[in-house]
Amino acid sequence: MPRRLREFYYIAHIQNLPSIFKEGILSHAEIERRGIQPVTVYDRGIVAWRQQKKTPAGLSLWEYANLYFNARNPMLYRLLLEHEAAEIVVLGVRKQVLKTPGAFVTTGNAARSETEIIPKEKWEGRAAEILKGIDVEWWSEADGSKRRIMAEALIPRYVPPEMIDTVYVANDEARDRVLELLRGRVSPLPSIVPQPYMFFIPTRMYRITPTLQLVAGDMFFSRMQTLTISVNVVGVMGRGLASRAKYQFPDAYVVYQDACRRKEIAPGRPYLYKREASLDVALADDTFPLPPMNRRTWFLFFPTKRHWRQRSRIEDIEAGLDWIVRHYRQEGIESLALPALGCGLGGLEWAEVGPLMCRYLSHLNIPVHIHLPLERDLPEEQLRPEFLLASESSEDG
Repeated sequence: MPRRLREFYYIAHIQNLPSIFKEGILSHAEIERRGIQPVTVYDRGIVAWRQQKKTPAGLSLWEYANLYFNARNPMLYRLLLEHEAAEIVVLGVRKQVLKTPGAFVTTGNAARSETEIIPKEKWEGRAAEILKGIDVEWWSEADGSKRRIMAEALIPRYVPPEMIDTVYVANDEARDRVLELLRGRVSPLPSIVPQPYMFFIPTRMYRITPTLQLVAGDMFFSRMQTLTISVNVVGVMGRGLASRAKYQFPDAYVVYQDACRRKEIAPGRPYLYKREASLDVALADDTFPLPPMNRRTWFLFFPTKRHWRQRSRIEDIEAGLDWIVRHYRQEGIESLALPALGCGLGGLEWAEVGPLMCRYLSHLNIPVHIHLPLERDLPEEQLRPEFLLASESSEDG
């Protein structure tokens, strides 16, 4: 079932907050009419592109303040590639703003030709469809989810400041900056809420060594150069991370199947796909061309099962980790993200896998993130260096 509409969202630069809480959230045209010079976060090409598109009322998108149904979307991802997370804020706007005369809703990114722009009076009849389109944690260009998750409410001219209830920020540092900017200027102060997940930031991180960290967060939004995908050796991507990779990155699935057919993936022998494209291209809004990106995303197919029906074997996990330690330098791996290998669908326990992974990966002289199992909470004591490196310490002793 689609989720319930709670509020709308507006993305802005943190320095614009005093002006926004005084003037409101303004359309691009209204900003020009009032002679305001905000700190811009959007690429000029994106803004110009929207100027050309018109609503059924015959007005340019420039005449509307655009609010998103879901802030955690390809546009926010793009902006966070170009700006520090502490510079960006997301404003939570009351859903009642949709009662504004002349408002519209869209079925996706308003600048895209496939998107419908619907008068607010017809919103109820399309609500389930639009809310279903935004109720995803990740997206793909191929099935249209990348466009649909960017559904908008278009509000003529401006959104009054009293409609803004919440300022969402990436971290505590940004929260303190918002307080400093608004204290004494805005009364009462809005709620200021750190929301790392919204900003594609892990909710928790545990440092094990100077180069090794545990991460609670979505690995496919990692900024590591190489992402590890747990696979079997028979060429089937059925569930878990492998299934998501198959859906979101079809090229990776083809390479994986070919490697299985050629017997280049085997227990204890991962396969590195040196993809030439960046993951950012798939995730960031590309209505207007993205700036040049130097970052490439590689996939390391790591066998954790011999057959998709079987459980993982701890000896296969260890053999694969040993391969990484012996080959990462010559293969050119510069940073590495891994799931908790064999946990979850593989049936292994973190209490056994975690120390094994940390024992091997702590010897890599590159940044390494181990993404914790999302299926269940782990005891805090199993996330501490004393537990995860205990076997290594005893061996050193």
